[in-house]
Amino acid sequence: MSGRLAERVKELLSECSEVNRWEILELNVQPDHVHMMVQLRPNISVSRAVQLLKGKSSRIIRKEFPELVEFYWGDSLWGDGFFVETVGQISVDKMRDYIKGQ
Repeated sequence: MSGRLAERVKELLSECSEVNRWEILELNVQPDHVHMMVQLRPNISVSRAVQLLKGKSSRIIRKEFPELVEFYWGDSLWGDGFFVETVGQISVDKMRDYIKGQ
C-alpha cells in the first residue's frame, strides 16, 4: 500500500483505535502489510481488537478503492493471519524503532 491508500488505511486504523479508546504508539504501513504498536484496554482481547481493526477498514477500503479487487484475500482486503507480540522482554522504545525502521 502506498500513496492515498496507505494514508486512508492509517486514518481508518486511527479512527477505530480512537473510538475504542486504544492508543496507537506506532504505525507503519508497508506495501503488503502493516506494523502497528497499540495499547489496548484490559477488557478486550487481542483477537477481538484485530478483528475490529481489520474488518471495518477492509469494508471501507473495498468500497472507496474498488480497483483493488484483484488484490483481495477472498472477500477481504486483509489476509486471515496476524502476528502479535507483547512488549516486556524489550523496551517500548526498541519496539517503536523496529516498527519505524521497516
